[in-house]
Amino acid sequence: MKENNKTYWNGFEQLTNDPEFVKKAEREFPEELPTNGASEGGSSRRDFLKVMGFSLAAASLAACEAPVRKAIPYVNKPVDINPSVPNYYASTFASGGDYASIVVKTREGRPIKIEGNKLSAITQGGVSAVVEASVLSLYDKQRLTGPMVDGQQSDWPTVDSEVVFRLRNAGNVRVVTNTLISPSTESALQEFAGSFGAEVVTYDPVSNYGIIKAGGALPSYRFDKADVIVSFGADFLGTWISPIEFAKQYSKGRKISKENPNMSRHFHFESNMSLTGANADYRTPIKASQNGLAVLALYNLLARRGGAAAVNAAAVEIPHLEKAAEELWANRGRSIVVAGSNDPNVQVVINAINDLLGNSGETVDFSKPAYFRKGNDEQMNQFVTDLNAGRVGGVVFFNCNPVYDHARGAEIAEGIEKAGVSISTNETLNETASLVQIVAPDHHYLESWNDFNPKAGEYSLSQPTITPLFNTRQAQESFLAWSGNNTSYYDYLQTSWSNGLFSGQNEIGNFQEFWDRALYNGVFTSENAGSASVSGTGNVSGAASEIGRTYSADNANVELVIYQKVGIGNGYHSNNPWLQEMPDPITKVTWDNYLTVSQNWAAENNFKMSEGNTKMGRITVGNKTYTLPVVVQPGQAVGTVGLAVGYGRTKAGRVADGIGINAYELVDLSRGYNNFEITEGVTLELVNDNYKLPQTQTANTYMGRQFVVQEATLGEYREDASAGRYKPQVYAEGEFVKPSKISLWKGHKYSQHHWGLAIDMNSCIGCGACTVACQVENNVAVVGKQEVLNRREMAWIRIDRYYSSEAGADSYQDLERAAANPEVVFQPMMCQHCNNAPCETVCPVVATTHSSEGLNQMTYNRCIGTRYCANNCPYKVRRFNWFKYHDNKDFAAVNVAQNSDLGKMVLNPDVTVRSRGVMEKCTMCVQRIQAGKLSAKRENRKIEDGEINVACAVACPTDALVFGDMNDPNSKVSQVLKIEESIEAVKEVNEERAYHVLEEINVSPNVWYFTKIRNKDKNEA
Repeated sequence: MKENNKTYWNGFEQLTNDPEFVKKAEREFPEELPTNGASEGGSSRRDFLKVMGFSLAAASLAACEAPVRKAIPYVNKPVDINPSVPNYYASTFASGGDYASIVVKTREGRPIKIEGNKLSAITQGGVSAVVEASVLSLYDKQRLTGPMVDGQQSDWPTVDSEVVFRLRNAGNVRVVTNTLISPSTESALQEFAGSFGAEVVTYDPVSNYGIIKAGGALPSYRFDKADVIVSFGADFLGTWISPIEFAKQYSKGRKISKENPNMSRHFHFESNMSLTGANADYRTPIKASQNGLAVLALYNLLARRGGAAAVNAAAVEIPHLEKAAEELWANRGRSIVVAGSNDPNVQVVINAINDLLGNSGETVDFSKPAYFRKGNDEQMNQFVTDLNAGRVGGVVFFNCNPVYDHARGAEIAEGIEKAGVSISTNETLNETASLVQIVAPDHHYLESWNDFNPKAGEYSLSQPTITPLFNTRQAQESFLAWSGNNTSYYDYLQTSWSNGLFSGQNEIGNFQEFWDRALYNGVFTSENAGSASVSGTGNVSGAASEIGRTYSADNANVELVIYQKVGIGNGYHSNNPWLQEMPDPITKVTWDNYLTVSQNWAAENNFKMSEGNTKMGRITVGNKTYTLPVVVQPGQAVGTVGLAVGYGRTKAGRVADGIGINAYELVDLSRGYNNFEITEGVTLELVNDNYKLPQTQTANTYMGRQFVVQEATLGEYREDASAGRYKPQVYAEGEFVKPSKISLWKGHKYSQHHWGLAIDMNSCIGCGACTVACQVENNVAVVGKQEVLNRREMAWIRIDRYYSSEAGADSYQDLERAAANPEVVFQPMMCQHCNNAPCETVCPVVATTHSSEGLNQMTYNRCIGTRYCANNCPYKVRRFNWFKYHDNKDFAAVNVAQNSDLGKMVLNPDVTVRSRGVMEKCTMCVQRIQAGKLSAKRENRKIEDGEINVACAVACPTDALVFGDMNDPNSKVSQVLKIEESIEAVKEVNEERAYHVLEEINVSPNVWYFTKIRNKDKNEA
């Protein structure tokens, strides 16, 4: 094996061996125990046991006095509902252009879990963290319970008469909406617009108008067909256009095997370290002011190779650009170039590059346009101007919030008062709805009927999975009612499909059969979609001239790059505590908004972070000044500052209000489109105020165990399929043998099932969908910012993010260079379900035991909270309940799902809600395993591979996690691990890339990892 010469580190604290970090890393529980009256030296173990002893005694006493609660059976049981048996409904998540075809799990009529619909040709069963968490918004107490007129509760007949009367006399009515991808909704909206002479204005908080203006449409991108991928700031795995779809495509080109040792090569040029950049083979930090010039330079490099005319462009030195051009030219027709810029001129050149490469019609397809983003920046800006000039008589905000998420939100807030009539259909009294005269709240999407057309020829449906919780009404039905059409939206929807998509379906006997099939599947593909006549070509020389005037090769100013976080997104779902507590995949910060700066800037300002201890930074953009905590981010381009949108809410709700600042206010509109890259008028200075950021990963260290991550280059893998593998050996009886050959354990026999999990680190992109899915499925408590600061987060699965750099840094300057642009590895980490489990040997009350199927079990009501198991766990994946997080007023503001009657409706009844003083951790979703076994038993058959799956694996959009029965030779997990038939505790795994984390200590986990393979040249590894 080639010696691993890399150094892996979680953050600067570990890289620099910060004394405070080292001191705390040596202690099992660094923060003080939650006891009152502690001595100056801190709480003692005796103090803790006294507190816990009282808690246990009190709990026992309370149990004796618990009230008797009687279960009331159904008098008339609903046909489709059986107690304890889940129902599943195909539906669709669509929010401001974000899209996923989903399956909704309900229990006793309550939606409790969302998973991906594998029948979808677009998302193919994948979901994101936002999609997973969206079920909780159904039970948000901030939702309006009924309509309002002039600030007072009202009823629907009054609202309808008021709306019609006021709009009839308003004149010049505008309807403002985010992107709509529902044909029936657009039809209903056009009926409404026709009745009142209204104009529909579409905008998106994070716009892709530049692509549409440059090419006439938003093309379909096919990353799965590309052998070479080049991206300029497009975070297509995290937030750009359709990340679930793109992540699924991307992963197909990154999966390799001994039989197929080929993978795509990914070049990425960006300012902020993004999720996509972290997964690239070659990542190059560039300033925002260089972005357009870098695209022009690539065009010229390719034009010279193809004999086309080059364009005039300022010279710019960008590492890896020449190499990218060479690779692209060698893979014409099998490559793709994308850009995240909203500048139409940049997108014109991008289209020209793909034309030069023969990618148009292959990996970039304008003939099958996507409809995810249809916002028109120019139209929206004109609306704001007209609104403030008093030229808008009436305005209807259809489920959008421009007062918050548009750069001219303050002007919109002032202009609403100038409009004679103002109406909103938002579900909550958000920043916009709180200013209008009439609020006609829409249903939640899980209470609604609708259809969607995300791409040409591709359709999906949504259906109610619960009776509306409040006196709301679907917005489409409101538009129909105000238009004088008394048809229910369900009938309207069916009529639309009957007159449209059903036509020509000769193989289906009647419409009802066609409708039921589409509704059951959730998706429908039309073969008669037609093709768009858009080519995507434009005036390249004209675009190049504009780029030359706009961008600079040597801008000395500080530049601000505004971006979206993977979890918070555009801020629409920011009141969701599951998303707020999800660590950002890159920074690992929760519950906060911050500025990211380069290591170079930190060194110049004599500043360094230590375990979340940071300083405040004062950023000024034009005439606006804000103060935010500073995060030193490895890989941040020198001279740039990053800031996320989605924060600064004032009317979102108790979870999100007051966190951070509203970055939308800083978006530049001077070029006629929403520009998220501010290259002039930006200053940043350090403020001498201390601040503590809630970061999760800096709390742990593997203390020099460098083989936790194992990796190699593709060239090395092709020569040796076990390249990068660390194979520990111990000396015994005169020879070196595997650690598994020497054990004090007798081993386990698994006669029925042996559950295992394989994790491909080549496929894992670190998106965090699995972490939220686990939280939803297993009723994992949200603890809030302060408890995260105290290192008491409760997540059962985490995504460890490692930076890596070459070993041998002998000075601080070397460390600076190492941190300038490190490589990144993501590693999902949960309970490893060890066959030789260290936790099981030390539990004094046998609360943690080994099952006959290879699982490490937790018996919560037996646990007394000694935490010996956590101390003895080498993976640090056990979580201790410091507090009773449910029914606790101290956590009511953050732990919404367990502290209100409404929020509790989302809880999974198959999983107990844990109380104070017990240890908890990943159970491999044992409730799902038992349900699958019982189902097979009732039907008198064997379990089929795939019908039992853990929540994290189901959610993963890249299929990085494979779960199954390792005793079944035909199971997918057995096949990917190449397991020989055996019922021994230690399986004979023949997959060369498979390894155990900390294999040398011989705990023999049932979780396997596959080495990370990078598609880099060998001499650049």
